[in-house]
Amino acid sequence: MAVRAPRADARRNVAAILDAAQDCLLRDPHATVAQIAQAAGVGRVTLYGHFATRADLVDAVFARVTEQANAVLDPIDTSGEPVAALARLTTASWQVVHSFMGMLAAAESELPAERIRSHHDRHLERLAELISRGQKSGVFRTDVPQQWLQSTAYGLMHTAAADCAEGRLDEAAAQHAVVATILAAFTPPGTKVPAL
Repeated sequence: MAVRAPRADARRNVAAILDAAQDCLLRDPHATVAQIAQAAGVGRVTLYGHFATRADLVDAVFARVTEQANAVLDPIDTSGEPVAALARLTTASWQVVHSFMGMLAAAESELPAERIRSHHDRHLERLAELISRGQKSGVFRTDVPQQWLQSTAYGLMHTAAADCAEGRLDEAAAQHAVVATILAAFTPPGTKVPAL
């Protein structure tokens, strides 16, 4: 028996719900299902007809935001000199993390850590490839595991975004701090840290 495609109105409802959820959760990670349904112009029954739980909705929006992040980060040139490539990738990654911080906070309240981490797989693979190249060419440190460098960059960007959200850092200062600190963290011991 053939599976019928969703009706046009159902597709429109799902799109409206996802748009509204992304907007609401970026502004307020604790936005309720009722607030999201109202912003989407649908009832809660309709919303729950497409997403059985708030966690299901958050997961769908987080996957959507991940696709948007990949659309920004995939074109970043990570070839050429690894330090300059790391600065480019870090700058772009920071802008993505900062822009979507509310969504990450919503995901952290609803989804298991391994599910959140899985949404970052492509970002981490991209960074791992660059770290490997930099280590082979001698410009990134090799005295700590590659995984530790990845975790350091990942954690630092999220901490800086949280500091921005709490008003402890402005966006420009945070971007500079993130890039400078990651470059310093990746520089081999005894080697001068590259200037920005």
